[in-house]
Amino acid sequence: MSVGPVTSATVYEPVPFWAKVPHGVWLREATSVAVDSADRVYVFNRGNMPVVVFDRAGNAVDMWGNETPFDGTELFEDPYGAMMPRWRGCRFVRPHAVTVDHEDRLWLVDDVGNRIVRTDRAGTTLLTLGSGRPSPFQSGEAFNRPTDVAVHPRTGDVFVTDGYGNSRVHRFRADGTPVLSWGRPGSDPGEFSLPHGIALLDDDTVLVCDRENHRVQTFSLDGEFRDTWHAHKAAAVCVDRHGYAYVAEQGPPPVQHGVPGIGHKIRVHDPEGREVLRFGAQLPGEAPDRFNWLHGVAVDSEGSVYAAEVSYVEVGSKLTPPRELVSLRKWRRVRD
Repeated sequence: MSVGPVTSATVYEPVPFWAKVPHGVWLREATSVAVDSADRVYVFNRGNMPVVVFDRAGNAVDMWGNETPFDGTELFEDPYGAMMPRWRGCRFVRPHAVTVDHEDRLWLVDDVGNRIVRTDRAGTTLLTLGSGRPSPFQSGEAFNRPTDVAVHPRTGDVFVTDGYGNSRVHRFRADGTPVLSWGRPGSDPGEFSLPHGIALLDDDTVLVCDRENHRVQTFSLDGEFRDTWHAHKAAAVCVDRHGYAYVAEQGPPPVQHGVPGIGHKIRVHDPEGREVLRFGAQLPGEAPDRFNWLHGVAVDSEGSVYAAEVSYVEVGSKLTPPRELVSLRKWRRVRD
């Protein structure tokens, strides 16, 4: 069932207990989510099976990324200097983002691994971008902890936000040949403070979530600055078939924890950048109508929205004792 554009009258409702995560699979946190042409939902996570695939009803239909998911964990030092457990045998050092392109191929961003892997839907590697070693900090050279990928549906060109250790967007040909890069540290137009999410609004417009500058910036395919949309800690963005952009907002800094209405929302913008709608509760939490710490967003052919959250890093790891929290949600589009 195909649906029309989002309007101010569109209503979404949360779907409690949507994902039927199989016993024996631990997501820890679902860092990102993407949907293919058949509405299969791909969840890239930091648990013992890095890629878990669900159907629209939330049934697990495939999984891959670790041949030894029951061999326990080992400690590694995360980018924040903390010793953290990870499951042995995982193909990825630290899953960060997943994109499904126009040919139903997956692009998986490993931020600490400093590489991006293109696979088929079964997980077979087709292309790798990045050497696996970080470029010099803020050098502008690819990659120093990349964050997200967008793929042009006509040319196959690949756009990468290189955000944690750089302030750049890189453009590659479909075969991985570099084309150009743009951006530098700062808060003026065309500058970045942690470019985090990326998507193509149309054949000629790139959306970049400039997270720490609290905005989405729009560019031409060649990096020419065009416009800015406000969003609180814009972490992720996706675009539906009507050209409407869904922007995932993270929450406030610790000094404002508990203050209602700051972030923790998904905003919907029309193709001109005007906000049409937003949803999510006024405060974070694990209840179905709330968000803990948004990190990824995707939309299916029925207009339903899937959200992934780094809820362990930002919340669960700080609890006593630490525990895995809700990190994967579905909001169903119920009426217009």
